[in-house]
Amino acid sequence: MSLRADYLKYILHFRFEAGTSRGVLTEKTSYILRLYDDEDPSVIGYGECGPLKGLSYDDRPDFEEQLTQNCQEFSDLDLQLFSWNVPIVLNQLINPEFPSILFGFETAMLDFLAGGRRVLLDTDFTNGHRALPINGLVWMGSPEFMRQQIEEKLRDGYTTIKLKIGAIDFEQECDLLAMIRDRYTADQITLRVDANGAFKPDEALKKLERLATYGLHSIEQPIRAGQPDAMAELCHNTPLPIALDEELIGQMEYVHKFRLLKKIQPQYIILKPTLLGGIRHCDEWIEVAGRLNIGWWLTSALESNIGLNAIAQYTAQFKNLIPQGLGTGQLYYNNIDSPLTIEHGQLRYDPAQPWDFSQLAKGSMQSR
Repeated sequence: MSLRADYLKYILHFRFEAGTSRGVLTEKTSYILRLYDDEDPSVIGYGECGPLKGLSYDDRPDFEEQLTQNCQEFSDLDLQLFSWNVPIVLNQLINPEFPSILFGFETAMLDFLAGGRRVLLDTDFTNGHRALPINGLVWMGSPEFMRQQIEEKLRDGYTTIKLKIGAIDFEQECDLLAMIRDRYTADQITLRVDANGAFKPDEALKKLERLATYGLHSIEQPIRAGQPDAMAELCHNTPLPIALDEELIGQMEYVHKFRLLKKIQPQYIILKPTLLGGIRHCDEWIEVAGRLNIGWWLTSALESNIGLNAIAQYTAQFKNLIPQGLGTGQLYYNNIDSPLTIEHGQLRYDPAQPWDFSQLAKGSMQSR
């Protein structure tokens, strides 16, 4: 067996202008990793390395150079020495300053070891017997555009809706929340908001008090990451549960994870494997959160269906889940066709539906 690694650079195109407090997104670059035996290329393990511009720890000019180097180093490894132990191989191969590459290699190796079927973990989710509850995501934009998205999510049967806020006038955002609450109680529709760090520390508590009047489940990252003292004070005094998101990025050592959560004591944390270094690092965050009685849920980070599939299968190991943030597969008009479907606010895996990589072959920019 002579194993090889390479990748395809793939540009995903949004169906609409996706607004966040960091700007408007129209496309997303991912690097689709492939592991295969060059003597028998029929089995391919796929992974996705998809750093987010302006947010990921590994959003840096030398990213692709690093990925090319890692592919070459993997191809040169004598994997028999490691007995295909995935964590040992990753520790040997990948610099932890590149969490999305860690995630890509980790999931590609798991896929290859499972026979290249895109079934990394055989669960009641992958056999089609269980669906995962997810939230419907409403992107920032004009009040009319956000209202349109809300109506679509309600028609599609979502019982948990998450609104990105912080880009338009705060009063208009409150009007949108009021519109939903005028029609549905908190028992009927769960509301989450994500500020992406848009609030200033000196105004955040007052805004949280206003938002709490709408019976919200939680708010993600109300103030910018990197202000642990201010965030700790806010989490202590908040009338509304706070979920850390961007705050977790770059914390690659277990002791640093523990210190951060011990200091801030948030009500929830948001786990995005692409941004945090993959499954092993999410396991560590979950373990620390359990020790500190902090809730959590998993969220995709604009991956194609390849990355989303891996995150969903990891999520499906856990029982009694609150709605997860796994609805991003419908964002792109050139996504990779997969068995993943969304029905009535739930993510399903239909094992009767095949994967179709022809879109990837047509749309890839280059292969390394």
